[in-house]
Amino acid sequence: MTIPEEEQAAALRAVADAGSRRAELLTEAERILREEIRPAAVTAARVGAERNRIRELARVGPSLLYRWFEDAGLPVRPKKKTTPRKDTPRG
Repeated sequence: MTIPEEEQAAALRAVADAGSRRAELLTEAERILREEIRPAAVTAARVGAERNRIRELARVGPSLLYRWFEDAGLPVRPKKKTTPRKDTPRG
């Protein structure tokens, strides 16, 4: 016979264990992003690699990548202003 409180405690331990492992992985992922991917991406841009290719390989979004480039003193063109799209009827 199981006691509901024991089942709950076991379930909560499982959640806590998984949450702890996830937190460790996220911390490691952030360290890799900051200490490995960012400097490598900046170096690749400095030696003339295509920026879209750098972004794809780094698996980061364009906003983050271009922020890295700006911080590193690399030229980045200003964002294009978006204009409202005019829907045209199709015939």
